[in-house]
Amino acid sequence: MSNTTQIKLKHQSFSLIFQYIPIALVVLRFAIAPLLLLDALNGQINIWFIIGFVAAFLSDIFDGVIARRLGVSTPALRKADSWADICLYLCIAAAAWIVHPDIIAAFHLPLLMVVWVQGLWWIINLVKYGQPASYHTYSAKFWGLTLFVATLALFGFDYGGVTLSLAITVGIIHTLEEIGMTFILPNWTHDVLSIAHALELRHHPR
Repeated sequence: MSNTTQIKLKHQSFSLIFQYIPIALVVLRFAIAPLLLLDALNGQINIWFIIGFVAAFLSDIFDGVIARRLGVSTPALRKADSWADICLYLCIAAAAWIVHPDIIAAFHLPLLMVVWVQGLWWIINLVKYGQPASYHTYSAKFWGLTLFVATLALFGFDYGGVTLSLAITVGIIHTLEEIGMTFILPNWTHDVLSIAHALELRHHPR
């Protein structure tokens, strides 16, 4: 076997390995989420909760970036990415209720508003597309950032003031934007960055 052939085979092998990195990062988030909840079941957390959450957040950032760079950003992968996010923050929400019930009770009305608009988002998408949307909008990324800061403030510093209020506000605005996008787009699609992109896509489909 020539050196050129060996180099090509090695390159192909590395390419195949790299293609699995985004999938591994999504799986990592699924694995970390229940461990965070498990750590909080006794009403307190340790440093590993923060480390695990930061690792999960970083995996959420890099799975999409790497997938796009490798050209493997498929609908199935993006759906799995969305489900991993849902799993992670459901476990975070449950942990917050267990560890900081006083803060959660103080914010129960705005938090219920987030739950209500998210429920409306689910209903509208299921009725129109038969499945949840997977837009990965700019506003979703900003919401993820505010949730990251709010989570660190809550579990790292026992604080739920401005950071939690901002995360709730951004979450409501983001969800309303995506509801509007679902009304605009006739067919399910993924990776639509904003309502402006949805309007453009409606007039010029991919």
